[in-house]
Amino acid sequence: MLLLAPFVAMLWVSSYSKITPELGGVPFFYWYQLLWVPIPSAFTFIAYRLLRREEQQRRALKEGQRR
Repeated sequence: MLLLAPFVAMLWVSSYSKITPELGGVPFFYWYQLLWVPIPSAFTFIAYRLLRREEQQRRALKEGQRR
């Protein structure tokens, strides 16, 4: 679900097809899209860490059951 948010945000064009508010003279339309460049990376990192933690917990549980 976390990785779906950037797709929805970029496909819903009417939500960001505006000129104002400007940020440093750059219209909203452009800086909003540029804002979504690092956000999916952060979401991907969070998803990776969550999956990694779950995998480590499963591995630890298996190790504990073997003993």
